[in-house]
Amino acid sequence: MRILLLGGTTEASALARRLAGRSAFSPLLSMAGRTSDPLPLPIPTRIGGFGGVEGLARFLREERIEAVVDATHPFAAVMSRNVAKACAQAHVPLLALRRPPWSPQEGDRWMDVASMQDAVRALGEEPRRVFLTVGRLELPPFAAAPQHTYLVRTIEPIGDALPVPNVMAIQDRAPFTETAERVLMERERVDVVVTKNSGGAATYPKIAAARALGLPVIVVARPEKPCGVEEVATVDAALEWLERRHGRTP
Repeated sequence: MRILLLGGTTEASALARRLAGRSAFSPLLSMAGRTSDPLPLPIPTRIGGFGGVEGLARFLREERIEAVVDATHPFAAVMSRNVAKACAQAHVPLLALRRPPWSPQEGDRWMDVASMQDAVRALGEEPRRVFLTVGRLELPPFAAAPQHTYLVRTIEPIGDALPVPNVMAIQDRAPFTETAERVLMERERVDVVVTKNSGGAATYPKIAAARALGLPVIVVARPEKPCGVEEVATVDAALEWLERRHGRTP
């Protein structure tokens, strides 16, 4: 069974490992290429885009793809919309592997916002020390608030994405621990954390650390994803879906 796995998440990597070496499946992992040094995985991998909806539909037909699993990042809204349209055009079954979002717990000081621009406004006018964990591509809106001091953590170098007077960049990759996050926030005298509601365990420790320190967290809500797409929340459930499609039971 020829499978296209759209990756970029820990769930995609885990599913790739589960599929590797299984004779019933012939998986191909597709990555957007936004990370220059992705972790190696034991299945064939392609890097880059498809050329929009039409290009992806053509790829599905030419490669004789029999099932697609969309395990892209929860904020990859454009790709999710494109794959839903392309699968409909090519008549290929589609499954969305979407981790549940985080939800506030007792003791959390959350401010939910709808966009990065709203997050910038939520920081206010008074200078603050901001722990910014929204990814390199989402940094430019924060240049509109140069009065703040930014501690920015990304996988890739930020380059000139945040041209403000006071910015310190950290390159690191999840998973993190709550202890390490607390130490970092205390050492850098963080006043507020800004994050996407990405969900998942790998980066949740910053939420737990902020709760323990009594820090406010500005949480950017997820964009809407296509409706009508079959959806599961775990790698096990995605694997079961593929096995049913192949006509086997676990």
